[in-house]
Amino acid sequence: MTALTRRLLAISFAAIAAIVVAPLSARAAASVPSDTTVMLVNIYPGDEIYELEGHTVLRITAPGYDIGVNWGVFDFNAPGFVYRFVKGETDYMAAAYPWEAILWQYRNEQRRMTGHRLSLTPEQTQRLIALVSENLLPENATYRYNYVKDNCATRPLRLVEKAIGDTIILADKPRGEARSFRDQMRRCHANYPWYQFGIDLALGPCIDYTITSREMCFAPIKLDTLLLQATVGGKPLVSESMVLIDEPATARIKAPTPLPLTPMAVACVVLALAVGVGWRDVRRGCASRWLDTIFYTLLGLTGCLIAFLVFISSHYATTPNYLIVWLNPLCLIPPIFIWIKKCQRVVMWYQIINFAVILILSCVWAWLPQSANAAFWPLIAADAVLAARYIYIYTPRHVKAHKP
Repeated sequence: MTALTRRLLAISFAAIAAIVVAPLSARAAASVPSDTTVMLVNIYPGDEIYELEGHTVLRITAPGYDIGVNWGVFDFNAPGFVYRFVKGETDYMAAAYPWEAILWQYRNEQRRMTGHRLSLTPEQTQRLIALVSENLLPENATYRYNYVKDNCATRPLRLVEKAIGDTIILADKPRGEARSFRDQMRRCHANYPWYQFGIDLALGPCIDYTITSREMCFAPIKLDTLLLQATVGGKPLVSESMVLIDEPATARIKAPTPLPLTPMAVACVVLALAVGVGWRDVRRGCASRWLDTIFYTLLGLTGCLIAFLVFISSHYATTPNYLIVWLNPLCLIPPIFIWIKKCQRVVMWYQIINFAVILILSCVWAWLPQSANAAFWPLIAADAVLAARYIYIYTPRHVKAHKP
C-alpha cells in the first residue's frame, strides 16, 4: 500500500478503536459465554523494515463480537518520531480493532496469516479479557517498546500466561536454529543487508548472548512455529492451528540486494581504493587529502551517532558497544586538521593512536562478546592502510628523503 493509504488506514482504525474497547470492558465485567475463543494470530513479514520479523495480534471472538488487539501501534509521521526513536523514547500503544478490519488490511497487503486457538478454560478466558481490557485503558495503553524484550509478540504471550496462572513451556530450539537475537535478525533481514549493517553498528553485545526458545518469540514468525508444541501443565496450549490468509511466507519480502550493492561489496571497493591510493601516496611521498577527508568524515559522523546511542540513548542494547573504540567523534580529526599545514603533527599522533587501536581491537575482537558485521573488516583494514600510509610518509626521515 502507498504511504497515503497506510496513513488513512491508521486514522480510520484509530477512530473505530474507541468504539471497540467499551464492549470489551463490558465483557470483562460480565460472564464469558462458553463459546468465547481466544486466538494468537501471527502475520508474516511485510515489505517495510519494521515488518520483517512479522506481527502478532490477539483475537477474541464471542457471539456477535470479534476483535483483534494489537500492541504494535505507532505513528511514524508524528513530530520528532525519528529523533525520539533513536533516543530510545519508543512509545508504542495497544489498541483493539474489529477483526474484519484487521483481516482486510493484511489480505490487501498479501501477507500470510496463521491463527492458533488457545486451550483456555472459561475462567482463564475471563481473566485474560479482564487483563486485556485493563491494558487498553488510556492510562495503560502506551508502553515503552523494546525491540526484543517487550513488543507486539511478547506482550500478548505474557498476558496469556498471566491469565492461565502457569508457565508456558516451549520446545527447545532445533539444532542449527539462530543462537542469539542478532542471529535471528540476520536471518530475517537476509535480503536487507544495509538494514542489518545499521543494526550491527548500533547494537552491542546485549543481543549476542545465547537465547532461549521463549526469548526467540520476540520474532512473531518464530512464535508462530513454537506455539505448535507449546504446553502448559503438560497439556498443549493450542487446541487448533489454521491458515487465515493463504499466501507464501515470503510473499512480501523484497528480492535480495544485488551483490555489487551489498555492504561487503562496497566495503571491499573502499579497501581496494585505500590500498591503491595509499600505494600511490607512498611512492610520491604525499598523502591524498581528498580520500582522508571523505573517509574519515563518514567514520566520524557514524562515530557521533554511536556515541549518542551509547551515552545518551536509553535504547536497550546500544550500550555497551565496543565499536566505539574504533568509530567515535575523534575520527573527525583528520578531515579537519589535514587541511591545516601547522597541524600535521596532530594528524600524525591521531593516526599513530588509531593504528594501535585498530591492531589491538582486531586481535581481541574474537574474545569480545559482540558479533561484528562481516563488512566491518574491510573498512577496518582500509582505515589501517590509510593510517599506516600517513605514518610512513610523514615519519621525519621519509619527509627528508622526499624533499626536493
